[in-house]
Amino acid sequence: MSKHCSVACDGLGGVVVCELDLADAATIGEALSLARVRLGEQAADWDGAATGIHGLLYPRTHVPADEERIELYRPLQVDPRAARRVRAARAASIRLRRRP
Repeated sequence: MSKHCSVACDGLGGVVVCELDLADAATIGEALSLARVRLGEQAADWDGAATGIHGLLYPRTHVPADEERIELYRPLQVDPRAARRVRAARAASIRLRRRP
């Protein structure tokens, strides 16, 4: 038996998706090895990126189900909470300056 999965990563030109036919017992790590050969070394951080399925983190030893999309996540450039605090502080400062 076999299963069909896709691997998605954020490459230089946007999101790149690779469709794969895998053995039923294939792990995320094995799927990434195949995708790496097809997409090339520059497509993603193949060794260091966090991996997941449907936005949930999974280790590379996890066995995905048929038709699942394996995702490689790149690190965030800015902490979302820190960015929110900066925006809130800026908005508060503007409101204070507008008061008569």
